Amino acid sequence: MQIDTDILITWGAIAKKYRKGEFIFREGDAPRYYYQIMSGKVKMFNSSNETKELTQGVFSNGESFAEPPIFINETYPASAIAVTDTTLIRILKERFLQLLDEYPALQKKFLTLFSERIYEKSLLARELVSNSPEERIINFLCQYKKKNGFDKEKAQVAVTRQEIANSTGLRVETVIRTLQKMKTKNVVSIIDKKLYY
Repeated sequence: MQIDTDILITWGAIAKKYRKGEFIFREGDAPRYYYQIMSGKVKMFNSSNETKELTQGVFSNGESFAEPPIFINETYPASAIAVTDTTLIRILKERFLQLLDEYPALQKKFLTLFSERIYEKSLLARELVSNSPEERIINFLCQYKKKNGFDKEKAQVAVTRQEIANSTGLRVETVIRTLQKMKTKNVVSIIDKKLYY
């Protein structure tokens, strides 16, 4: 979902730069802004005291993230961090809600966006309780290709084994083992340590 930058600026939005590894907000913080990525990449995630991490989503140029708490006056259920040097355009929550009142067509776009994200989370929840590691990884790879606009041909999946583990709820060792089995079955290719699906 992308709102025209000129509209956001007209309503008081400003650009803010974040360095790679810098937190944008932490789990439990109250939402103060609507965020949209101008350049860079942002990851939303949950982590435990044992340094285990579950990636909730990775967002890049033009995408917005972390909107639901704005609408329901709840705290953020996950933290957000800049994966690369990132520039965000942000607008105060109150101004953002006023903007949506002025542009009802945007409300419908957000409804569609939220529906898509809820659907994806439902699929993920189902996978976490019922699917084998191979099925979880295949579903992750399919979602990755869909989000990045790859066709049916094999394409390089530019994520680390750790990122796959964080997104599927598996241990990194399980991901490595499973990918090797999938390579043997010719489901994936691994060339110079790069993964293709």
